[in-house]
Amino acid sequence: MDNAVMRQTVRDRWARDALASLSGFVEIPALSPAFDADWAAAGRLHAAVDHVRRYLADRPIAGASTDVVELPGRTPVLLLDVPARDATTDETVVVYGHLDKQPAAGAWSPGLGPWTPVVKDERLYGRGAGDDGYAGYAAATALEALHAAGGRHARTVVLLETGEESGSPDLDAYLSHLGPRLGKVGLVVCLDTSGADYERLWLATSLRGIAFLDVTVRVLTAGVHSGHASGLVPSSFRILRELLDRIEDPRSGRFKLPELTVAVPPDRLAEVRVAAAEGFLTPQLPLVEGMRYATDDIVELTLANTWRTTLSVTGADGLPPLLDAGNVLRPYTSLKLSFRLPPTVDAGAALRAVEKTLTTDVPFGAQVEIARAEAADGWNSPPRAAWLESTLDAVSADVFGKPWRALGLGGTIPFLGMFGRAYPDAQFVVTGPRGPGNNAHVPDEWLHLEQTERVTEAVARILHAHATAGRAGEGD
Repeated sequence: MDNAVMRQTVRDRWARDALASLSGFVEIPALSPAFDADWAAAGRLHAAVDHVRRYLADRPIAGASTDVVELPGRTPVLLLDVPARDATTDETVVVYGHLDKQPAAGAWSPGLGPWTPVVKDERLYGRGAGDDGYAGYAAATALEALHAAGGRHARTVVLLETGEESGSPDLDAYLSHLGPRLGKVGLVVCLDTSGADYERLWLATSLRGIAFLDVTVRVLTAGVHSGHASGLVPSSFRILRELLDRIEDPRSGRFKLPELTVAVPPDRLAEVRVAAAEGFLTPQLPLVEGMRYATDDIVELTLANTWRTTLSVTGADGLPPLLDAGNVLRPYTSLKLSFRLPPTVDAGAALRAVEKTLTTDVPFGAQVEIARAEAADGWNSPPRAAWLESTLDAVSADVFGKPWRALGLGGTIPFLGMFGRAYPDAQFVVTGPRGPGNNAHVPDEWLHLEQTERVTEAVARILHAHATAGRAGEGD
């Protein structure tokens, strides 16, 4: 394989065709169904799919075909199916991305807008540029570059869904439906995460799960003057506070339910220590003056964000605004509780344990109601095969000039858990060109164009290594 031809092909495609079409994709307000209940009638998700499909169909990739699959009542999926090229493995590679978007989320800077593509300072601004419109273009460009350079690849299917920003509610159904068509999947490349800088290849190796619910504690059928009732009836807030203390120690942050805790795997702990030693894990958050982080130990701080359960109260009801609050013993207090869970915790079991704790032996016989309870598992990457480990080392040296690094992420991306369950024996490469300050989900989202080219070349090199080495650890 001619690596120089590959690199030049990647640069040429991104500089011309891919960037132009991705800019057109930015113009489509293809909101995810969670933000557009009338998405089917509005047609914007379908417009985004059609826009990218036309680009993919025009690529000069021998034998490639495109297909739009749409199960009844579900958001569409776009496929690019490319037959194997001189591969020594019969495995299929799945490259994942998504085409749905977050809303504008507020005012953008002057000259920028969510649906107005702007190229400035080697960045493409606009909603969906970095999250996650680039993915399909990067995958197609990697395949084009492989063909131009005489490289190899196994059968590769690029799968672009349209519900990721809503939690991928349809993806499990599509993976089941497409299972026979995809065959034996040996490598999954997910292009939808970020790293700690724009100078090296970053792999995400874990994501936390999540459980959330609304909990209401009722003590009265109607509010009563606090001078008449306080002291006679415990406040709903006091009872709710006591219930939460059964789950989390408010001073240490330690969680008391065994269903919410796990031991950190040694390989994940080693990754954190390496990144901490190199200074990548120093948090940059807008703390108020005088506020400290939960600990001064950067390794423990990172583990708290990636491998420990955390509880956030993200909403409340039953509490009037301060200016309207009178001397009343309120009848109820409602809180929305959000638990970020360690990657290997059984999210369903964790949620059931929380619900049981909140509703058993309630102080003073108060009424507790649980509503809108949901959970999603996290994901922990399987051990890397020898061929992938050596390929990452070589690609990082040749393409980035610096060693690759791996990190767990504190957020929750349900699709990775779905892929992990569907393909438990596959190798995973979870990466992307996003990094610090890219503003996904908030105003001024942008895509780092040079890093996107490098990640695209890295993906091409990984596809070639998989085709020539497979799982035997041998290769060109």
